[in-house]
Amino acid sequence: MPRGDKSGYTDKQKRQAEHIEEGYENRGGGNKEAARRAWATVNKESGGGNKSGSGRGVPDTNVSSKRGGRIGGPRGGKASASRPAAARSRSAKKAAATRKRNATAKSGARKAARKK
Repeated sequence: MPRGDKSGYTDKQKRQAEHIEEGYENRGGGNKEAARRAWATVNKESGGGNKSGSGRGVPDTNVSSKRGGRIGGPRGGKASASRPAAARSRSAKKAAATRKRNATAKSGARKAARKK
């Protein structure tokens, strides 16, 4: 298969690339540049052409554009905005106190190290 041959891509990947390319063209990029970026994006999201036999049926990568509205974070995907203002304020005050405590502890350790 020669370089640049798109026969290894699924119809869905080709449609995605077409759609992405239109978006880049609307932003003001050139046609060639838009096409190059579109295929690079498809490759990044899906790992390249998926048409060959052995890898079929393997789900695509979990890239950010596929995650939809799910919000990241360690607490089961809850954004801080969904918490009450009082809870956010408590957290902020606690974090500030921790940073202050750590800063003074580090400066004390530095002073002790200098004295040696």
